[in-house]
Amino acid sequence: MKRLEALLVRLGFGLLRRLRPETASNLGGAIACAIGPRLPVSRVADMNLRRAFPDMTERQRRAVIRDVWENLGRTVGEMPHVGGFGPTPSGPGWEVEGAENLAGIDGPAVLFSAHIGNWEVMPRAAVVHATGFASFYRAADNAAVDAIIVGMRSQATGGQPQFAKGAAGARAALAHLLAGGCVGLLADQKLNDGIPAPFFGRMAMTAPAPATLALRFKCPLIPGHCVRIAPARFRVSVENPLPHPATGDRKRDVAELTAAMNETIERWVRETPGQWLWLHRRWPKEG
Repeated sequence: MKRLEALLVRLGFGLLRRLRPETASNLGGAIACAIGPRLPVSRVADMNLRRAFPDMTERQRRAVIRDVWENLGRTVGEMPHVGGFGPTPSGPGWEVEGAENLAGIDGPAVLFSAHIGNWEVMPRAAVVHATGFASFYRAADNAAVDAIIVGMRSQATGGQPQFAKGAAGARAALAHLLAGGCVGLLADQKLNDGIPAPFFGRMAMTAPAPATLALRFKCPLIPGHCVRIAPARFRVSVENPLPHPATGDRKRDVAELTAAMNETIERWVRETPGQWLWLHRRWPKEG
């Protein structure tokens, strides 16, 4: 079954690669729009939206969920083309705000982002505008599918290191930071063994790793995200590093910096709610 799944993924990406980036984006978006809102996981998105936006009407929630699926489908459709994207004034690629916050990195740094727009563009943009960039990623359950995805990401980033989440990946990331590199990771999903931090007015279990690493290495914690503005066209925004708390209590400093990270991600989501991946359970069921 897993071999068949990998074969279908390989064939699908092969087809998408033959299309123009905008066409692949449109095709992926159309397919996801037709199927996604009907799937049971869309009920998770509806529940999340009820919690985050209690004043949102049912019609508005349905519209956001449709946009979420369209954005996800476009992201998949664009994936084989990300390696060809670049900072261009028009056409496939991105325009960038705050590139100096990456270009000015001198020594270790931690870049955090979220599942907004096409999040696969962020590592590509980071290696164009910064040096020594590497990224964390969550490995796919199917090892063959994971190899396909990792290969495309490697092509897009010129072979920059990728660290799978887990003990071995964490050790490799520490070594990369010790060598003066920059590590990027997505920080918006629930982590059961994380720490509670406010997110849309509710406590959400959040990965403390970005804050912990930034404080440990006394290095910048840089927010950056990607917003879709057209098919295969994006605006990459890199913000000023978050200020480090200095309470003298390391546990409290990590909690405060993690809360600031969640506050930043919440702001991004509020700006473009249809481009965030509402499909995962961000809060406890009873929350």
